[in-house]
Amino acid sequence: MRRGVSRREFLKLSGAGIAGATLLGGCKDLASGFKSASTAGPNTLVLTKGPDTSGTLQKAIDTFNKEDHPFTVKWEVASADTGLYFDKMRTQFQVGGGEADVIGADVIWPAQFAANEWIEDLSDRFTEEMQSDFLASTIETSMYQGKIYGVPWYSDAGLLYYRKDLLDKANFQPPKTWEEMLMQARKIQADEGLKYGFTFQGAEYEGGVCNQCEYIWNAGGDVLAEDDPSKVLIGEEGAVLGYKTAQDNVLSGVATVASATYKELESLTPFIQGDAVFNRNWPFGYSIATGGKAAGSSLKPEWVGVAHLPTTNPDDEGFACLGGWDFCINAFSDKKDEAWEFIQWMIRPEIQKTFAIDAGFLPPRKSLFEDKKLLKEQPVMELAKSSFASTRPRPSVNPFYSDMSLDMAQSFNDTIKGDVTPEEATAELDKKLSRIASAAENVFNVGE
Repeated sequence: MRRGVSRREFLKLSGAGIAGATLLGGCKDLASGFKSASTAGPNTLVLTKGPDTSGTLQKAIDTFNKEDHPFTVKWEVASADTGLYFDKMRTQFQVGGGEADVIGADVIWPAQFAANEWIEDLSDRFTEEMQSDFLASTIETSMYQGKIYGVPWYSDAGLLYYRKDLLDKANFQPPKTWEEMLMQARKIQADEGLKYGFTFQGAEYEGGVCNQCEYIWNAGGDVLAEDDPSKVLIGEEGAVLGYKTAQDNVLSGVATVASATYKELESLTPFIQGDAVFNRNWPFGYSIATGGKAAGSSLKPEWVGVAHLPTTNPDDEGFACLGGWDFCINAFSDKKDEAWEFIQWMIRPEIQKTFAIDAGFLPPRKSLFEDKKLLKEQPVMELAKSSFASTRPRPSVNPFYSDMSLDMAQSFNDTIKGDVTPEEATAELDKKLSRIASAAENVFNVGE
């Protein structure tokens, strides 16, 4: 009689997706051209990460390579689309690890990669003493089953950008609720002739899921139970209200319908060109919005304001989605010591300050939020400091999050386009997420 599938075996399947676990069978074609982790040469360490339009990452690598190290670092530029980047990494892991030694990983990845034993346990290297200077939320997302698998590189929290000059002119304070934002946006649009009241990220991708979670949390709802990630809550009242708020923002005409296609830069562009009153974005947007013509912005720095995200009800506690990136070490790499040397160099305070000033990447080190020079260069850090106290991670501690995320992104996108009602969308998503959670639980109960 065939024995039951163990938890570990199931997790290895889950990396390819519960809903699409047959992916592994077709990996040969997908992986053609991928190199093993040892083919880059004995003195070359490979870092993989998506593009950096600021040029700061390449400058940092060049600086490292000019110093006295027994190896050099080569940056393998991954897709700017985090979904495609994730899929490529997953496929490479499944066929032997790929070329990268150090992985620039979205904060939602460590739990999924660790569950499959694709990345190195860093608990002995990244000690609790070292962790003590890092924001607690950034450490939390790097953990899996009590061990740490990622080193925080930079942090993100969702923020509301607004035209300070126009709100001041209208005698408005930054809005506390979505209803207040809609009222302010309508008036300023009418008075100033602006095209858009509000832009955000609603495309069918991971950034859309971040916006989705914020709408849900800020309406008093949730996706999964915090104390039980197998318990699905997306069909409950708070989540439905969050969906309704997002849909109303678009159907009211205040948020452009194009938001359903927008990612970060697409949604920021109307704001920095002076065509929108409000924009939901990440801290990196501040450097662009205040950077003048060189950064593509038509705004004066003093016109740009930043505030916490609104809530649906005035008494609701407001939350921002935690974003950011970690460094992870490929478990298949034969250069783990070199990888750790490079990571240690990249997380030094002076390097993190450079990324904060030149790229707008907020540091995960608590001590840098007290650095007066840095706060002067990046005023957004003052607000971000308090925002990090109310950030929440996506339900990525669940190793099946990649499956859930695909359904979440589609559900949110369909809703803001008006293709389905909030009630229909959340009811259907509840069924899909419950099936994923149930499949996982059933397999876990078969054999350990």
